[in-house]
Amino acid sequence: MYEPGKVTPMAQRFRGFLPVVVDVETGGFNPRTDALLEIAAVTLRMTDTGELEPDETVSTHVQPFEGANLEPKSLEVTGIDPWHPLRAARNEHDALSYVFQPVRRAVKDNSCTRAILVGHNASFDLSFVNAAVERSGIRRNPFHPFSYLDTVTLGALAYGQTVLARASRAAGLEWEQSEAHSAVYDTQMTARLFCEVVNRWEALHADANRYVSTEEEQ
Repeated sequence: MYEPGKVTPMAQRFRGFLPVVVDVETGGFNPRTDALLEIAAVTLRMTDTGELEPDETVSTHVQPFEGANLEPKSLEVTGIDPWHPLRAARNEHDALSYVFQPVRRAVKDNSCTRAILVGHNASFDLSFVNAAVERSGIRRNPFHPFSYLDTVTLGALAYGQTVLARASRAAGLEWEQSEAHSAVYDTQMTARLFCEVVNRWEALHADANRYVSTEEEQ
């Protein structure tokens, strides 16, 4: 049973789900018609003292699916050239399989039931993952199909900021603007922000629990 401020195994902390941070770079905003171009994921782990921290990072470039739309403005923002000869991109099926393998392993290692996607504007990332899973015919999607944890909401709650860069800075994290819009960088920073918020919550309750215990002893 989870109690705020007390060390809790990962399997009991988030209703049996393992938070996995995901970021995608795309050729537009429509997951049905626009290309998935890059995906990165960061698994999380719980320390012996109950703090959440980033664990393994996995990422891959993705080949646009046949007939995929590529919006010039989206490519300008991400700086991705989908047809660059050195891009070493995988097709959607192989890309998802590559990313899902360590996610499934982390779910098993933490005795969780499945993964839950953590993202900044997480509904966007989950929609592209789900659409690619459907196109690829992958049967075992490790992520919950519609639930997610969003650092936009958490950043607003904890720091009064909804933009990833501003929320990260408010949390005391260094932000390199030149690295932004890389799936790996954005995922790692989102993971650090999520861990900061969760750990801050736990620390506040741990302090409150210690105060109550001291009062009861007096």
